[in-house]
Amino acid sequence: MMGARPLILGGGVAPFGRHRDGSNWRDWVRVAGAEALEDAGLEPDEIDAVVVASESDFLSLQVNPGPVVLGELGLAGRPVVRIEGGGASGGLALREGMAQIMAGLARRVLVVGFEAAAGHLAPASVGLVYGLSFDAEVDGLAGATAVALYALSIAEHKVLYGTTAEQLAHVSVKNRANAVGNPWAHKPMQVSVADVLASPMIARPYRKLDCSLASDGAAAIVLAHADAAPAASRPRSRIAGSGVGSDHARIGDRTERHAFRAKRLAAEAAYAMAGATASDIQVAEVCDPFTGAEIQSLEALGLAAPGEAGPATADGTFDPAGRLPVNLSGGLLGQGGAPGATGIAQAVTMDRLLGGRYRDGQVGGDFRRGLIDIHGGMATLAAVHVMERVEP
Repeated sequence: MMGARPLILGGGVAPFGRHRDGSNWRDWVRVAGAEALEDAGLEPDEIDAVVVASESDFLSLQVNPGPVVLGELGLAGRPVVRIEGGGASGGLALREGMAQIMAGLARRVLVVGFEAAAGHLAPASVGLVYGLSFDAEVDGLAGATAVALYALSIAEHKVLYGTTAEQLAHVSVKNRANAVGNPWAHKPMQVSVADVLASPMIARPYRKLDCSLASDGAAAIVLAHADAAPAASRPRSRIAGSGVGSDHARIGDRTERHAFRAKRLAAEAAYAMAGATASDIQVAEVCDPFTGAEIQSLEALGLAAPGEAGPATADGTFDPAGRLPVNLSGGLLGQGGAPGATGIAQAVTMDRLLGGRYRDGQVGGDFRRGLIDIHGGMATLAAVHVMERVEP
């Protein structure tokens, strides 16, 4: 069993949003987990192990959530590991599930991620928690916020490459429009470049519509060794490559404050493992907590040369009908950001895109190879995965 790349058998997502209907993260986990098992054609007793992703116990108000998740899904007694890596938690959990299968520790692994980041805490409280995901002592407790640190980074990018506010606005327009029709999306919107540029300034150069929202939600996906996968009549996907990279937590310690070094390292490792290059990628789900972060991510991933992602975005390269569609789900800007769930939801989306069944096949194209990318902190910790279509 050792070394085989895992197949994705199925996935599910509990819609992202600000849930004030009396539900909580346990309800969302049940929804996502049940949908993933149904999509995979499996019963709970056919799962060997579980990996749980959750960014913060402060948000969920649950320490050691793994056994609670098992209880909600009828999986008590299974081995469970909890993964935390800030906004990268879901992507890191996916990698852990992949590693367990490749190491022969399990044949079928359910990876579940959740976050309660929007509905039960005041935005200022959530912002304080997120500030602690940088260097808590130097940044977070000093009052530095995520938007301020990201703004400093993209400001340097603008100085070096001439990246414009209009180019940033195109990211917001594209991703929010892509979320329209996505039943999992928190903030689908039709906005114009002018709308983005007229929205209130938050931290220069970022305006309100340059920023994503914190979301509630959950996602789950079933991974399996090929020998443990039921026969399928439809295309599936597999995780062909995985990479993780890191950088200094404090932006001032970095040699290139405008670039996402951790993501470049993660992408290089994922491409090498998959036997692929950036030019082989046909579709991507990219981490976009802010508009500029998508531009910086595309460059770090090798999907655009340094300084060229902004102009390419404005020219439509990354639009649904462009050369390389990016964030057909809407990304964090449109679909939303529930940190423990986001990286897993990306994998569910990519699996369905590669299989031609995303939104019942109404969105996407004939994609054979895609990339998913998520990070925590100010791109301090990044997880990148290359996924491939597998014919039945």
